[in-house]
Amino acid sequence: MARATAAIAGPRSERGLLERATRSRVLDNGLEVVAVENHGVPLATIEVDVRNGSFTQTPAYAGLAHMYEHMFFKANAAYLSSDAFIDRTTELGAVFNGRTEEESVSYYLTLPSDSLAGGLQLMAAALRAPLFLPTDLAHEKEIVLGEYDRQEANPIFPLTQRMGQKLWPDNWSRKNVIGDRDVIRHVTPEQMREIQHRYYVPNNAALIVTGDVDTARVFGLARRYFADWPRAADPFTTDPVPPIPPLTGNEAVVVEAPVGAVTVLVQWQGPSVGSDPGATYAADVFSDALNSPASGFQQRLVDSGLFQAVGVNYYTLNHTGPITISGQTSADKLRPALAALDREIARFDSVGYVSATELADVKARRAVNSAFGRERASGYAHTVGFWWSVANLDYYFDYVDNMAARTPRDLASYAHRYIVGKPHVTGVLIAPDDRRAIGLTESELDGAIQ
Repeated sequence: MARATAAIAGPRSERGLLERATRSRVLDNGLEVVAVENHGVPLATIEVDVRNGSFTQTPAYAGLAHMYEHMFFKANAAYLSSDAFIDRTTELGAVFNGRTEEESVSYYLTLPSDSLAGGLQLMAAALRAPLFLPTDLAHEKEIVLGEYDRQEANPIFPLTQRMGQKLWPDNWSRKNVIGDRDVIRHVTPEQMREIQHRYYVPNNAALIVTGDVDTARVFGLARRYFADWPRAADPFTTDPVPPIPPLTGNEAVVVEAPVGAVTVLVQWQGPSVGSDPGATYAADVFSDALNSPASGFQQRLVDSGLFQAVGVNYYTLNHTGPITISGQTSADKLRPALAALDREIARFDSVGYVSATELADVKARRAVNSAFGRERASGYAHTVGFWWSVANLDYYFDYVDNMAARTPRDLASYAHRYIVGKPHVTGVLIAPDDRRAIGLTESELDGAIQ
């Protein structure tokens, strides 16, 4: 999501509620500190988010943002072995984990709130002074390769990989979070240090603390453990991420695997939260509307029996997020299902394709879901961290209000600009016998969706 353009005014605006609950400060070194009090249970979550991820990866570093994540909770200058680090988490009563995405790498500890100071000291040590011991790297490398093996065992993996290579030509390493097996296999401590020095700097990170905490104390502890962390050069000024070039034509992929149902994927390059924030709000509203079981889209494609299920999604990113339609059908219904989907897509940019009534229902559900999401402090930390990484807190604060401002014309404009008649990639995962039985070719699939 992105910086807000026009929030709905009034005492009930979502922004007002979020601003009252969420406090932020930026330290002199550029580290943004966010505190959210939620005294429901005596727990606190400490999360660090770094603007790293696959979008920073050249082919030579494909998968190493994720590799770095695995090295975070290991030996550092304060805890000289992995065992020492784990022992300290046990003393604090903490559970921990990390997550790597396209434009964010995050790390969190959830622990009793009376262990907050110890948890922040532990997180600071892991963030500021990792050792990247060769023994730790060799161990974690095998774990990451095991994750790669498990993903490869999923029949959908080769379809999404091949489609990604076509959707993001010349930029696949910047969208491929799992990365390249050979790059992972030959990772070195020097590569980890290069990532650390470039991206793991205070002015490219956020510290988020949620739960049974006192805001003033959070800011005080943040200054104690992080204020002397030296600011560094902006990694995206010294080494800008290249823009994603637009697709110039349609592509098609057919992947064979011993599967029962036929999986259909259609993908477009969608909006960027930095350059077209209004379209990102419209994209989410549009997707929610079409995914509603009562929508005409679902009735004509699923209730008709052509698809077993079908869904629409836009993934919000700053560096061009994908739009995806996914569905499952059977081999004998594949062609009529694709024809019906093509007819629906051709109408997406018609004003009124999503009615005002459908729109009102979607906005109400999204507001309720947003409120529920704030109830669990640990989950809310992840939400805030994601939006800080791909956009900023202003965008997040204004998200529900800006969604509520979308009109049927906004949705039609979004679909016209990014979907209808625009270059895309169509993919099908199908059993070999089924493919032979219906004689499906990639050239035919290439023209199935206009």
